[in-house]
Amino acid sequence: MQVATYLKLSVAAALATIALKTGAWWLTDSVSLLSDALESLVNLAGAVFALAMVTVAAQPPDDDHPFGHHKAEYFSSGFEGVLIIAAALGIIAAAVHRWLNPQPLEALGLGLGLSVLSSLINGLLAWGMLRTARQHHSIALEADARHLFTDVWTSAGVVAGLLAVMATGWQWLDPLCAIGVALNILREGASLVSRSAHGLMDHALEPEHLQAVERVLQEAASRGPARFDHLATRRAGARRFADLHMHLPADWTLERAAGLRNEVEHALTTAVPGLRASIQLLPVGVETHYAHGEPAPGGQEVPR
Repeated sequence: MQVATYLKLSVAAALATIALKTGAWWLTDSVSLLSDALESLVNLAGAVFALAMVTVAAQPPDDDHPFGHHKAEYFSSGFEGVLIIAAALGIIAAAVHRWLNPQPLEALGLGLGLSVLSSLINGLLAWGMLRTARQHHSIALEADARHLFTDVWTSAGVVAGLLAVMATGWQWLDPLCAIGVALNILREGASLVSRSAHGLMDHALEPEHLQAVERVLQEAASRGPARFDHLATRRAGARRFADLHMHLPADWTLERAAGLRNEVEHALTTAVPGLRASIQLLPVGVETHYAHGEPAPGGQEVPR
């Protein structure tokens, strides 16, 4: 199933869980169930924005964006993280108010049943979304899936807290549980914002993909006169990029050199699906020059 399809399902699931959790809160007047319902509103806003950004990211390169629009997904996960943080602060405020003004809870059995049903919907959807996110390297879908998993654990904590209220009669457990839920949501929101910021700063390939690239280059170098250096990699959304130099004997024809380069590019894109490899051909013993003080690709400082 494609990324956009799962995000549409996420929107539908968010609407369903909002209805279920709002009903649970209305029946019980539990502030912890209210906090759970508020998080589902964040789920809805995040899923809608993620769907919009995935649509933008899927657009082909154009004159203004020659490398594509893949980084749009990072805006989605960052936006969802900010929404989560805002929801957590609102939940804490409501919980503190209820702590200072405790009220009896009603119809807890039915309310808890609705909460458990909504958690089952979110849990099954999040599991499928996370698998697809890893397959397509979609940070927007992964962020939405992790948020849904957070929602599942949140609901589990709420249910446990309300069961404790039913068993002990201690009404203060309800706002305490809501505060615990909010702190967990706050942690997840901060994590999403941090990951989005890192993604926008052009991180290198994931270790397993970088190792795959290095294996291909080592194998190619072991078979002939080719030498590779100045490897620089980055990732942007679902796309992966690698830039490097390939040094070959100066007496090789351009046709022969280009043929070997094509073989290496094919091997790289096979080893790392979605990789865009840019290989600069240079004669053995020749290095490119950069402006004074700027590091060469791969982090090597250019000598004076």
